[in-house]
This record gives sequence, structure tokens and C-alpha cells, in this order.
Amino acid sequence: MEELIREVVLENKGRYGYRRVTAALKKRGYNINHKRVSRIMNQCGLTCKVRMKKYQSFKGGNAGKTAPNLLDRNFYANKPNEKWVTDVTEFHLFGQKIYLSPILDLCSGDIICYNISRRPDLLLVTDMVKMALKKLPKEYELLLHSDQGWQYMHKEYQDLLKNAGITQSMSRRGNCHDNAVMENFFGLLKTELLYIQKFNSVEQFISELREYLDYYNNKRIKVRLGYMSPLEHRNKLLKN
Repeated sequence: MEELIREVVLENKGRYGYRRVTAALKKRGYNINHKRVSRIMNQCGLTCKVRMKKYQSFKGGNAGKTAPNLLDRNFYANKPNEKWVTDVTEFHLFGQKIYLSPILDLCSGDIICYNISRRPDLLLVTDMVKMALKKLPKEYELLLHSDQGWQYMHKEYQDLLKNAGITQSMSRRGNCHDNAVMENFFGLLKTELLYIQKFNSVEQFISELREYLDYYNNKRIKVRLGYMSPLEHRNKLLKN
């Protein structure tokens, strides 16, 4: 069984964890418990090299002030810079952690800006917002939605939004559906980048991540946008 597990792991270039290895073995007709697969993989050092998961930023206690859920799962926006959503996701590569913090416009689905860091600190999100502010027109009425992560409840972050005239909205505690668009984007990123490519280093991954985000904005067409890329659709609306 060890050799079969090793074969599945190698075939998928280290992208499978024990649950997906178990599923692959069952498709081949081997009925094996996932706990046994996990134990064998650990014994042989066969770990998933690349993982991405939701970053759990809630620290408990009184981390700061929450905001009402003004978005309320209404993910439709009539025009650019009307509704933005943001979140943080975490990557595990070669024993290291990388954090991605993007802002997505709900109108065209384009990534307004993003920040990549090796630390999930306050600067990860405040620097991102500062970059985004530079792209806003002189007049706007904007809602920015997030979960209840500690960074979004921090006074410095909230003051940054308030001073910029941006209305803050937050998901309810533990309800991922309140920010489903960002969750879907992270899932797409995982599928179209992590599962089809092999990385030799953290530095290479970060470079490929930046390249993918540029591709997503400028080249990846969407059916709901009339087969335009997000930025193509955004620019068309702004021109009109």
C-alpha cells in the first residue's frame, strides 16, 4: 500500500493531501481508511507541498469594533467602485506561509489591488487599502465588505476607511456565505494555479501568483461579462 500511495502522490506532483489520496485510491478499487493513508504519508514524508486555506484571523476577545452586515449577500453592483469585498488567504509552501490580501470589485469581478506578505499583520490590509484609494475617482459612494478578522476591526483600519468616506460592512461571525464572492475567487485561484503547476521555491510561487492575478484581470474572459475580461468590462463601463 505504501508504494500505491507514493505513486498517487508523485503522479499529482505533491498536490494531494491524505483525503484526496484516499479518494484516488478508492477510484482504483482500494478501500482504505483515510486515517491509515494519513499515517503512511506521515511515515514516508509524503506531504502535500502546496496548500491554500482560509486564513483564520479572529483572535477572540474584544479585538475591536464590528460593523453591520450592510452587503447582506447582495453581490450585484451596477457600476464600478460601488461595492468592494476583501479577505485574506494563506498559502503553505515548503514549510513557509504566504498571505494574500486582495480587494475585488463586485461589478466586474476585477481585482482592484492586492498585497502579498509573509506576515498576517495590520500592514497587510492597510497598505492594500491605501493602494486602492489611489485608484478611486474624485467622487464615489463605496461599500467595502470583509469578515470579522482582527485587522478589519482594528481602529487604524476603520479610521482609514472612515477618513476616505468608505462605508464598512462585515460578515456575520463564522458565516462564509456572507463573503462568498471572495471565497469563490480563492477557490478559482487554487484550481487554476496551484493544481496545474509545480513550484520549485517560495519566490517562484510569488512570481507566478502575481502573473496569475494579472492574467485574471486582463486576459481571463468571463461568460457573465459577455466574454470580456474583468478589466475590459470595467473599462467599458467607465467609458460609457
